[in-house]
Amino acid sequence: MSDDTPTPRRIGVFICHCGGNISDYVDVEQVRQAVAGEAEVVTAKTTMFACSDAAQQEMTEAITQDNLDGIVVASCSPKLHLFTFRAMADRAGLNPYRYVQANIREQCSWAHRGEMPAATAKATAIVRAAVARAEASEPLATMRIETQPRALVLGAGVAGLRAALALADMGLTVTIAERAQRPGGWAATFGRTFARDRSGAEMVEELLRRVHEHEHITLFTGAELIEKSGSVGDFTAVLRVANGDTVTLNVGAIVVATGFQDYQPTVGEFGWGLPDVVTLPQYKRMLDAGQGLHRADGRPVKTVTFLYCVGSRQGEEVERPNRYCSRYCCTAACHAGIVSAEQAPGLHQVHLFRDMRTYGKYELLYEEAQRAGAVFLRWDPEEPPVVASDAGGLTVRVKDRLLGGEELEIPTDLLVLVTGMVPRENATLLNALKLPLGGDGFFNEIHPKLRPVETVANGVFIAGTAQGPKTIAESVASSLAAVSKTAALLLKGYVDLEPFVAEVDEERCTWCGKCLDACPYKAIEKVAVAGKEVARIIPALCKGCGGCALPCAENAIDVKGYTDEQVLGMIDALLEEAAE
Repeated sequence: MSDDTPTPRRIGVFICHCGGNISDYVDVEQVRQAVAGEAEVVTAKTTMFACSDAAQQEMTEAITQDNLDGIVVASCSPKLHLFTFRAMADRAGLNPYRYVQANIREQCSWAHRGEMPAATAKATAIVRAAVARAEASEPLATMRIETQPRALVLGAGVAGLRAALALADMGLTVTIAERAQRPGGWAATFGRTFARDRSGAEMVEELLRRVHEHEHITLFTGAELIEKSGSVGDFTAVLRVANGDTVTLNVGAIVVATGFQDYQPTVGEFGWGLPDVVTLPQYKRMLDAGQGLHRADGRPVKTVTFLYCVGSRQGEEVERPNRYCSRYCCTAACHAGIVSAEQAPGLHQVHLFRDMRTYGKYELLYEEAQRAGAVFLRWDPEEPPVVASDAGGLTVRVKDRLLGGEELEIPTDLLVLVTGMVPRENATLLNALKLPLGGDGFFNEIHPKLRPVETVANGVFIAGTAQGPKTIAESVASSLAAVSKTAALLLKGYVDLEPFVAEVDEERCTWCGKCLDACPYKAIEKVAVAGKEVARIIPALCKGCGGCALPCAENAIDVKGYTDEQVLGMIDALLEEAAE
């Protein structure tokens, strides 16, 4: 007579102090004692830093010596060290997908400071739920996909051109798609740029020369991406080009370097709409023309006032405020002040700033502008400057915080609104790529420190100011980071995909088609099996979102790694904790 009783699992639990980030607010020893009594937990330990080499070595030894077939690490967010602990499990001979991370830092200790008993109880519940998930885990294997040695770069600004050249120099075939009729982006319209006074137009001209000469690069202007299908390593991208035709490309990766738009003030905002009120980009073009500074009526400009933070760090006074700092604006305005002093000796200039953010080496430009004669006054966002106009010209009234709030009236011939960057609007591109946007409206990376140019769409990377406000140097740095990720993906010829994809129980499936309608990735097809029609998942296209499982009336769809058994087990563990 056979025994169908399942073999008991052997789970190890490791609870991290995180150097006090967790243990200052959660009694980790009490959590360890609580979960050590679970039926299938054979070892439970605490550690100061679970991510340290020493702690990982201790875990690998425990996996080997205690013959563990599943582990739970209770520490920080899996965004930080998910792959760290998976690699550790793999080195110890344990299937890495039988590891579960319980987040008791961001979701517990940091959220409940000063409430140690309640935080400890919550941490215990979270760890017990993770143990239940580990108990129901199964060995999974990655899927290997061959990659195409071709890349698509969206945007032909400095970041896009630099990325294309770097990829092509590695032997990859690169296509650049620029929506505008002329390539080069914003930098192509600039004269002298900080910090080396190099001409932006000349910089772009040199990059374009190299692009046109490179045998591995094709540049389309007046082109935009209208459709993307396929999966990482093997995308099909459809471009609509200048004459209305379409071009279909087969590429392994996509680099998004679509740039930014400059902020356009609303009528009346700090005098916008009045004569002799211009934005910083307009003022730079006046300087680059080299024909002197003149008012709207042709008279020479003797006094110029720069008003900072227009369109950035906005508050509730704006319907849809841009709360972020555009970073480059302070430095750009200081550099414009330096160039102004050189071109118009004796020009009186006043800079009204909210907070001076010429960070890093750019602090030297701030000092140089002061030495060139620029006067800097600090205004309070609670009492912003007021711009008035009369027959004599413009007047700016401002309370200077550096002088104890004294109100000043500044007559000026020209008012320069130092505007920042805003996200470029492109609904067609958003619909094609399906990339998430951050709270600032720019494309969002997975993690700002650990995965700064990767997106949730495998094989799609972001670079330059498409990701957020950046200087030219920072844009190039991020584009080269995207190049390194793209090259690592494509040059080895294959990519291993996560196994967290949906699977269909063909015996239960009766093919109603609702799963196909629910899938945004076209990862489901209808096939005939054993004389009936059923759904089948295309693993390379599936993102494991679980959207297809929800409308299935027969409960025939599960997601590997997040099965019903695992999720229900976690819920039961949490309910058991709540009942105690």
